[in-house]
Amino acid sequence: MKSMSLCRGSELGGIGAKSRVPRCKVGRTLRAGAVSTPEAPSTRESPLKTVKESALITAIKTPYLESGRFDLDAFDALVEEQINNGVEGLIIGGTTGEGHLMSWDEHIMLIAHTTNIFRGRVNVIGNTGSNSTHEAWHATEQGFNVGMDASLQINPYYGKTSIDGLTPHFKVVLDEGPAMIYNVPGRTGQDIPDEVIMSLASHPNFLGVKECTGNERIANYQSQNVSCWSGNDDEAHEGRHKFGSAGVVSVTSNLIPGLFSKLMHGSADYELAESLNSLMGWLFCEPNPIAVNTALAMCGLVKPVFRLPYVPLSKEKREEGAKLLEAVKEHIPGCKEVRVMEDDEFSLLTKY
Repeated sequence: MKSMSLCRGSELGGIGAKSRVPRCKVGRTLRAGAVSTPEAPSTRESPLKTVKESALITAIKTPYLESGRFDLDAFDALVEEQINNGVEGLIIGGTTGEGHLMSWDEHIMLIAHTTNIFRGRVNVIGNTGSNSTHEAWHATEQGFNVGMDASLQINPYYGKTSIDGLTPHFKVVLDEGPAMIYNVPGRTGQDIPDEVIMSLASHPNFLGVKECTGNERIANYQSQNVSCWSGNDDEAHEGRHKFGSAGVVSVTSNLIPGLFSKLMHGSADYELAESLNSLMGWLFCEPNPIAVNTALAMCGLVKPVFRLPYVPLSKEKREEGAKLLEAVKEHIPGCKEVRVMEDDEFSLLTKY
């Protein structure tokens, strides 16, 4: 579990405080020149509608400076290109964004920064789930306080609960605002049964499910009017066009958002989907987000800085990936060249 200290000033990065404090709201302006200009509530569509209509949601990478703090300039540049290339939603601080390596101060403030700069142009979905119901509730409350459109909620992992404990856990966070449930038993060690999802489906803030167990299950949920996004990039195109998914929460779209937008919108394009299989396979050759972090550094889009325990792919794997990235370079926004890089160009941070 992460510490949460939100009532006092905190830079966007660094080591979070370890003591708990009373609940409070967080100010929205996080840096000089950042002006919050959200649309008036009366003119903005409901997040329940806009998120459900989002076919392409990127689990966005969090870039770092050598100091270990967030590289907001690089983050903003990534987000801008995501929006310009058809991405409709962002997961902030998800697995790909390394929310599990952040203090809660950092996590909530990155959500606040994203809403402060980009709200109204892209759906901001904060990954505020936890294996502690209290922390999930508290972080979700704070996320909505700073303006996120919806939350992503995982079932309790490591310290797992019983099946009977899942529904009340999720209802606590659903009461705070729109939420997408995340089923990824490969990471949590526990599948969320269909009956639990259906028990939540009538909740007014239930958005649907990010589902990682395959397209047959996605089709079953969709047949019962439960919106379902694929959590597997390599299955997402078929999931969308053959099994009727709502779309995808994608890792690969960090690199090629425009191509993934084509896969999710309009008619099926099996030739394009097939052409990307090797790249997607490489991006998951090690546990996510190791490969996508490496790839973004190789493309010059983020600094080659890793928070441990993550380390870059081996040089052999980077050489393999460079060929795959070179083949789609024209579709990687902002990429001027693809470099294999040397091992000593990467920084591994133990304290951040």
